[in-house]
Amino acid sequence: MENMNLIDTFSEFKELKNIDRTTMMSVLEDVFRSVLQKQFGTDENFDIIINIDKGDFEIWRNREVVEDDKVEDENLQISLSEATKIDEDYEVGEEVTDEVKLIDFGRRTILSLRQNLTSRILDLEKDYVYTKYKDRIGDIITGEVYQVWKREILILDDEGNELIMPKEEQIPSDFFRKGDTLRAVVVRVEMRNNNPLIIISRTSPVFLERLFELEVPEIFDGLITIKKIVRIPGERAKVAVESYDERIDPVGACVGMKGSRIHGIVRELKNENIDVINYTTNIKLYISRSLSPAKVESIKILDEEERAEVYLQPEEVSLAIGKGGLNIRLAGQLTGYEIDVYREKDTEDAEDVSLEEFADEIESWVLDELKAIGCDTAKSVLELSLSDLVKRTDLEEETIKDVLNILHEEFE
Repeated sequence: MENMNLIDTFSEFKELKNIDRTTMMSVLEDVFRSVLQKQFGTDENFDIIINIDKGDFEIWRNREVVEDDKVEDENLQISLSEATKIDEDYEVGEEVTDEVKLIDFGRRTILSLRQNLTSRILDLEKDYVYTKYKDRIGDIITGEVYQVWKREILILDDEGNELIMPKEEQIPSDFFRKGDTLRAVVVRVEMRNNNPLIIISRTSPVFLERLFELEVPEIFDGLITIKKIVRIPGERAKVAVESYDERIDPVGACVGMKGSRIHGIVRELKNENIDVINYTTNIKLYISRSLSPAKVESIKILDEEERAEVYLQPEEVSLAIGKGGLNIRLAGQLTGYEIDVYREKDTEDAEDVSLEEFADEIESWVLDELKAIGCDTAKSVLELSLSDLVKRTDLEEETIKDVLNILHEEFE
């Protein structure tokens, strides 16, 4: 009965936790041998036969037959008189094999053995989960939301393994309830307190890259390569792509007919705006494309500083900068250049004055606010009404009035 309990315990774990047959046999034998070593001092003279299919096992002990008064170690030797009780044909020097019943070890030993077995199986399961997901870093997984906490979400995969998605790995507009299905990418796997910790993410650029691979066959087949992805999760992303086949338009292939391919990705990312641009080694052209949807007039590259001065028509400046400066920030991350946006100067701008000239009279953080909405000269600020400036910046009305007065005085 005790044998059956042990085998049942092991079989249950094997069935539920994906432990292979060879490993199961090895662990079971190793646990039994550790008990034998404690009980008899050695396990070298024991044979352990495990029959997983029948759910049973046997332990056989081999001992040398010696004269009745020559027994020094009852575990390794058996007296002739005892041996003949098993089989009357035994003689001195021969080897006797008899079965050892586990129940004879005592209940405490059996309980300890079962606990040891359970512990070993759990350790194997942890190693299995750790190894499985270590090899899946960068892969998309689908799981079911099991628990939602303030700082993280607990997800179960199709095998019941626990995955964690911290708050910072969630798209700000994500909202999940228990039982919801979600997709995310495995970004990190580590052992914490001897337990595997699998971190998944929906904000990683890798997640967006994998979504493109799923939606765009040309990327999956290697005909189109994603050179770089930058994103502000839930807001905007820029993806630089390149085709090795001149017949394939990489941007068109990624977007799909009437946006059919990219719409699925946008929905998955909670309506995140995605700009797909054609990669090029021509840095000026690359920067120009990265500032899409704005149309660039001219670009001056300062290589030693990795800066780019971009000149645009006044109506294009706000497009280049984008809401909250997102567009220009992502363009800088994509190209690796710090981008400064300037209004294209015309004859009317000849007498204009850069806002930097007012640094002694206007605080720098106020100037930064004005630059963030595309106003880098005095006239570009004066062209906007007081109400427009209040709406488009985080400045107080009184502060804006003071700025306008200072700028008006310059031209008066």
